[in-house]
Amino acid sequence: MTDVVDADTGATRSDSAPPRAEIALKTVTAASATPERTRRVLEQALVFSGAALAAVYLQGDDGRTLCLAESAGVPRTLYGLREGYPVDGLSPLAEAHRTGHPLWLGPAELAGFPDARRMPVQDVHLAVLPVPGTGGCLLALGERPAGFGPDDRTALTLVAEALARTAGPPAGPGAADSGTPHGNAFSLAMDSGRVEVGDDLLDLFGLEREAFDGRVETLLGLTVPEDLPSLMSVVEAGHMSIGERELEFRVLRPDGPPRWLRLRGRLLPGGEGRPVRLAGTVADASALRPEVTDVARVQKLAAALATAGTVRDVGQAVVAALRKPLRADRIALAELENDQLVVTVLDPPAPESWPELWQSEWRTEWPDAPVRAMPTLAGALRDGRARIWPAGSADLEPALAEVGPGGLAVLPLPGVGRMAGACLIGWDTPHDFGPDERALLTASAGLAGQALTRAHAFDAEHELVAMLQRQLLPRRLPKLPGGVAVARYLPATAGLEVGGDWYDVIPLPDHHVALVIGDVQGHSAGAATLMGQMRTALRAYAAEGHPPDVVVAHANRLLMELETDLFATCCYVDVDMEAGTAWCVRAGHPPPVLRHPDGATDIAEADGGPPLGVLDRAEFPMTPLRLLPGTVIALTTDGLVESAELDIDTGLDRLAHELSVSDPAHLGLVADALLGNAHRGDDVALLLMRYDGMAVRPLREGWTVWRVPEAARHARRFTKRSLRAWGVPAEAMDTALLVVSELVTNALVHTDGRVRLDLTLIHRRLRIAVTDTSPRTPVKPTHLGWESTGGRGILLVEAMSDAWGTVPVSGGKQVWCELQLAY
Repeated sequence: MTDVVDADTGATRSDSAPPRAEIALKTVTAASATPERTRRVLEQALVFSGAALAAVYLQGDDGRTLCLAESAGVPRTLYGLREGYPVDGLSPLAEAHRTGHPLWLGPAELAGFPDARRMPVQDVHLAVLPVPGTGGCLLALGERPAGFGPDDRTALTLVAEALARTAGPPAGPGAADSGTPHGNAFSLAMDSGRVEVGDDLLDLFGLEREAFDGRVETLLGLTVPEDLPSLMSVVEAGHMSIGERELEFRVLRPDGPPRWLRLRGRLLPGGEGRPVRLAGTVADASALRPEVTDVARVQKLAAALATAGTVRDVGQAVVAALRKPLRADRIALAELENDQLVVTVLDPPAPESWPELWQSEWRTEWPDAPVRAMPTLAGALRDGRARIWPAGSADLEPALAEVGPGGLAVLPLPGVGRMAGACLIGWDTPHDFGPDERALLTASAGLAGQALTRAHAFDAEHELVAMLQRQLLPRRLPKLPGGVAVARYLPATAGLEVGGDWYDVIPLPDHHVALVIGDVQGHSAGAATLMGQMRTALRAYAAEGHPPDVVVAHANRLLMELETDLFATCCYVDVDMEAGTAWCVRAGHPPPVLRHPDGATDIAEADGGPPLGVLDRAEFPMTPLRLLPGTVIALTTDGLVESAELDIDTGLDRLAHELSVSDPAHLGLVADALLGNAHRGDDVALLLMRYDGMAVRPLREGWTVWRVPEAARHARRFTKRSLRAWGVPAEAMDTALLVVSELVTNALVHTDGRVRLDLTLIHRRLRIAVTDTSPRTPVKPTHLGWESTGGRGILLVEAMSDAWGTVPVSGGKQVWCELQLAY
């Protein structure tokens, strides 16, 4: 365990020194025998050995199983520990029981045991010590990289010897049938609700023995109503597993305020005519708290750190566990990154609560500071020792002295193979550092360091995945002809907070627009990566000119070929902005919701296919939609319309209602309002498009070019006739006729199959497009000699056009150019 150095004397003292542990254990074991005594002995293992969990296993009634009798520290389920282990099995407990010798196992040795696969946390050290005279074993788990040092092992040996004097028989199957409970003990039959209680327990509830009818309902009736649900969750067996239970609750008293009681018990299995029983004790919580204050704080901190996901969560847990109990005036928590201390939590956060030097040197936000600027702090981090400076210490730099003029504690936070950071605790008035307080600081530092390392890794992964997702989603949506589109994305508030939801708006030729929304299964970097692949694939297939059902079918085939375990859902809507029509294709995704101009809404009855990546040869039917000017189409992922408390039909109905009462003139405000009550257990994507209709519709004509010797002349004649019908004067047609002649000739000479000519005119801008069946893109020649007989056509098109290009279409390509006609 980390040493504590007194800055006045320079002496190094180990807070886990065996003499202190021996004195504490003698004090605990000398107390009167109570059900709490074994637990208090185990709590000393947490303080003096730095263990995160301590438990004692004793032989059951059958002699063939080591049963969990008592534990202290973080929940055993965090490490995958079981209720019992066979004495002839291959577990460390069984080996220590058979050999009678203690085991000290690091991560490498633990990996050789079969149960190591059950442990969610792998980098742990395990100690198992036989408990003399009981046939049981003491088990301790720690996460410090150095494992259990010599002083820690001595302290655990003393704890094992103390358990030999205090540990009772394990709570095996027959433990509940040992007669009427005494003192504050109870035994509850879970099938009948009959409970046997001791006299002291009845006194806590204010009942006389003669007035108690033996029914658990009688005791529950005296509970404060607000605490009854949590108490019922313990005494109802339907959802409970065999194991220990603990909670605090209040009971009403006729002559004063409610009394806080603490229930501790174990659910015991039945068998051979015995019912399942809950056996344990009920004690006055106010009487227990002063005796285990520091250990309880360490346990509370360990439990809070076990669920802390981010670096900021770790800092807030440390502040909550230490500042008020220590009556400290300020606490700072900082990560160590290279040679910089990056401050993550300051409490109190107000700048005026901290020294002026901090504000000037570290800037107002105190983002970072070089460690070399404070040699004393650098030395503490280098040595890995918690250091304490009482009031009036003269050997501190001003940057540190002003943090705690009445006393300063600097706690290095040990991580995996390095120092993860530091915690500074300061007092304004002179503070006396007692032995128990030093032990609390040291134990807290070890827990916080490990948690900070885990949280830093979590934050790094989260930032990586979040950046990946930001890059994969569209940065901005395109401007649409005859419509407006807005999109929103909300990440989940749990886990990595990123997932596979995506949206896209794809402009297509001839004033078509594809609206796409989808959801890849899961919340992970893999889901975000696959989301990017699917978005890119759908955009590429759409740009090739495929109809909607073919686009989705191609995406499904691609996902099957990727051989991933994930699947995706998708909704693809191809909107014709000129005609006000659309085709919808669904692949296991919620249907679109339409808001009509009169405010009425309906959920599109669009037939759907299976999710992408499920069936190799799936069909995805197309459903037509009719859009009047002013219609809003809403596409969303299931995170907005479905949750554990909300089925998808109800969610879609609610979305339709909220859309009906919204003002579609401000589409961004509508999107924000729809996400206002979103369930944040899943990420949410929302895409809205308001169809306004095109004020000016383009003029279009198309013609299939025949493969005849005079095909180019026929194409020029078709173009001239069409432009004349559109009111284009003859003097403005020459350039268009020349370009048509070159493009059609190139298609006929260099390709086989069908050739089509399409003309589009809008705002005096003429678009000429020639489509053929060859995928080869026309290549501009890099050099033309005087003897060259070809290659000048594409250069001529480039010179005469305002813009030109080529795009792939289904089975071929389309070469296009645009001319601004002057008339």
